[in-house]
Amino acid sequence: MSTSQGRTGPLGLPEWDRCAVMGVVNVTPDSFSDGGQWFDPELAVKHGLDLVAQGADLVDVGGESTRPGAVRVDEAEELRRVIPVVRELAAAGVLVSVDTMRAGVAERAVTAGAALVNDVSGGLADPAMIPVVAAAGVPFVVMHWRGQSIDMNNRAVYADVLGEVVAELRAGLDRAVAGGVAPERIVIDPGLGFAKTAEHDLTLLAHLRSLRVLGCPLLVAASRKRFLGRVLAADTGGGPPPARERDAATAAVSAIAAREGAWAVRVHEVRASADAVRVARAIESAAMTRTAGTAPAGTGTAQ
Repeated sequence: MSTSQGRTGPLGLPEWDRCAVMGVVNVTPDSFSDGGQWFDPELAVKHGLDLVAQGADLVDVGGESTRPGAVRVDEAEELRRVIPVVRELAAAGVLVSVDTMRAGVAERAVTAGAALVNDVSGGLADPAMIPVVAAAGVPFVVMHWRGQSIDMNNRAVYADVLGEVVAELRAGLDRAVAGGVAPERIVIDPGLGFAKTAEHDLTLLAHLRSLRVLGCPLLVAASRKRFLGRVLAADTGGGPPPARERDAATAAVSAIAAREGAWAVRVHEVRASADAVRVARAIESAAMTRTAGTAPAGTGTAQ
């Protein structure tokens, strides 16, 4: 696998020769992106299988909305939503990630077959999370996070968003390693949309390569988020399009993230992003071939 873009993934997961695609299954009644479309466990499992058929390399299952202003559900309800879906997808051979801030949910999900823990709080929301992940020996996503969804917009204050996000991610990485998580199992996520304005999100996307200083695989989760709606609204002069009408914009970010060395992109609509990362990889391969001086003759001929 090429590592020219820093794309090597975490220990414990397969290696792909391109940016991986993580499909999203929200087992919630109040997701900003799909409005509870997959709240029924049977529908959620079917949707996860459909995402794999459309090109997802792994599927991220979550039972708690983290949209701005969301109120937390209790652990028993989160377990009821998540564990049956994780179990059925894993039994079907799907590579499953669990999206949770609770150690108890993470532990049960790993037992049910989850291969990755994706914690948007990076272990800050539950002090037991890092010890549980360390004991399980699974990869761990450390996202940049400043507090719960109910008031995170109030925390979107930065003098230097890139520098502060890098510093806070480094602290999260150090905290996880100190707690026993192997460094080679850690993935970082800049937390687009979490305690960030649209301008903050765009700045971070413009400087993804700067996050490589942390030495970890990078997950980019831009799918259908508010900043894309605001970009599209500014272009049309109207209001932001609904979340489900932001998939083309999401695929554009997926292509950019892939070219900038992201290990994976997390998306709701898989097919367009799966195509985007494959095209990005083909372009990267062509660039490497040209640099090596082995480009075929007649490259200026139209095809």
